[in-house]
Amino acid sequence: MVTVSRPTAELTLRGIMLGGVITLLFTAANVYLGLKVGLTFATSIPAAVISMAILRYLPGATILENNIVQTVASAAGTLAAIIFVLPGLVMIGWWNGFPFLLTAGITATGGLLGVMFSVPLRRALVTGSDLPYPEGHAAAAVLKIGAGSREGEAESAAGLKVISVNALVAAAFAILTQTRLAAGEATTFLRVGSGATTVSAGLSFALIGVGHLVGLSVGLAMLTGIVIGFGVALPLLTAAAPAVSDISTWVGGVFRSDVRFLGAGVIGVAALWTLVKIAGPVLGGIRSSIAASRTRGGDAAIALEEQDLPFPVIVGGSLLILVPIAWLLWTTLAGGPLEPFALTLIGGALLFVLVAGLVIAAVCGYMAGLIGASNSPVSGIGILSVLAAGLMLVGLFGRDQPPATTEALVAYALIVTGIVFGVATISNDNLQDLKTGQLVGATPWKQQVALMIGVLFGSLVVPPVLQLMMTSFGFAGMPGAGPNALAAPQAALISALAKGVLGGDLNWTMIGYGALVGAGVVLADELLGRAGKLRLPPLGVGLGIYLPMAVTLPVVLGAVIGTVYEGWAQRQRDPDYAHRMGVLTATGMIVGDSLWGVLFAGIVYASNSDAPLAVMGSDFETGGLFVGLAVFGALIAWLYRRTRRAVLA
Repeated sequence: MVTVSRPTAELTLRGIMLGGVITLLFTAANVYLGLKVGLTFATSIPAAVISMAILRYLPGATILENNIVQTVASAAGTLAAIIFVLPGLVMIGWWNGFPFLLTAGITATGGLLGVMFSVPLRRALVTGSDLPYPEGHAAAAVLKIGAGSREGEAESAAGLKVISVNALVAAAFAILTQTRLAAGEATTFLRVGSGATTVSAGLSFALIGVGHLVGLSVGLAMLTGIVIGFGVALPLLTAAAPAVSDISTWVGGVFRSDVRFLGAGVIGVAALWTLVKIAGPVLGGIRSSIAASRTRGGDAAIALEEQDLPFPVIVGGSLLILVPIAWLLWTTLAGGPLEPFALTLIGGALLFVLVAGLVIAAVCGYMAGLIGASNSPVSGIGILSVLAAGLMLVGLFGRDQPPATTEALVAYALIVTGIVFGVATISNDNLQDLKTGQLVGATPWKQQVALMIGVLFGSLVVPPVLQLMMTSFGFAGMPGAGPNALAAPQAALISALAKGVLGGDLNWTMIGYGALVGAGVVLADELLGRAGKLRLPPLGVGLGIYLPMAVTLPVVLGAVIGTVYEGWAQRQRDPDYAHRMGVLTATGMIVGDSLWGVLFAGIVYASNSDAPLAVMGSDFETGGLFVGLAVFGALIAWLYRRTRRAVLA
């Protein structure tokens, strides 16, 4: 076999260690953000900026080494999305905490399978397609500009400064809200005819930053979902439900029991439609991977930029990972009511993980390439996975089981879903990283090794952060949850779906209505695409329906602010540089807000108080709302003005 090679630093020990340090920060931030608002952020670009700002002081640093750092960090940060499933095991009472080995094992095995499954997809969805990969292109641009020039070094330094200042401001405002001198959320409830609804918005820099990154198309899709969910469905459904004296209890109960399942139906249809669209390219990618593996065994030259992990390694590695998965499943079944059926359950679960994992890796990879990793339908994938796992168990056991058996089946379905979800989150991120690598001339197999290292780093960080969040705040709906309880919306929904499928009381009516709405949104999106208009991503509509408005409305506002900024950036002498600085502005907001949330959890735990920093009582709520709105708006305006001055300078 003849290969093309070049002597340059790429997969280095210092790059891996730096990626591990960045991993600690970004994974913790994403765990908190995901539990609080149900969204996570892509970490590739900020990881690349931090890497370049540090490695430029060390001898021999290369663009490929910086690419490895961002690959490790982004893989681990993305793996934090496992929190969309695992808290459900605490919510249903199966776990009393997050056992380290079991939690890390579920996270690591699913993530490693995600790396393996995404290797054949690289040829189909990266090198052999015209998907835009917005985050992959942006990260590559940052790496190229920062490599080998004084201007690049200056930009790296300016970018790091933007991230740092914005993070400090976001954290400072979050601290202000914890003192109760400023409100952290504005909420009101309204009567609409014989029904009711709510209007709310969180004063969160993280949500504004997320909105900037997802863009106007997703923001408008979320706004459409808000109108459908809170402007139409909630008033109609509350009018049909018995009213209670407390309007907030009335509205909240109907939202949780009905409106969320409407959104779940929309998300499910969006994910299925994605699968239909990408079946052909995925099969072609698998064929290309097999062909490349045969070429390795011959004398044909393989360009360095096309050297994946060999196909036999992928197959063998995937099968080998099934061994610890089987052990994890056995520890769940041992000593419980399902132990006599362990062989059947473990065999069925392993087959499900393999088949569903391959399909889900393809779906998430395609969507990440189309609209970015931050917008990929990972939540919808989790919903489809738990429905499929639950229905598989119903087929084996039926629904007329004792309560202890049903509870064990629900827990088993969630653990299997957690493993599949690890596949989804990593494949969602991997192809963005591999696109970045293609654009900067990286070696695919070295990136794939770095991705696996990132998975292992992330798997070590997720369990203790989850345990800290549960101990300090708790999750909404679990016994003993305090006033600061984290909503963990996806975990709550996925665990409710598992209980509904296996218990026979799932709200199929609202899911069916959601599927009809989803079909209509898919049709509208396709028509808009063919007309060359702004798209309406069905997943965004679904999220707008099933996430609380306090989460989604600030994202819509952030999308509008980001669009205004991007319009200004396009008129500058260097539009690409202005765009990158905007991305770093948004990222700094997210990182600062989220990392303070993790630190605050430690303060809550140490002080044994739900409001350890509060200096004002409930009698200052109205004043706090005015202070919060004024300070929040002024700081956002100042930060964007500061970024614009930095661009012009």
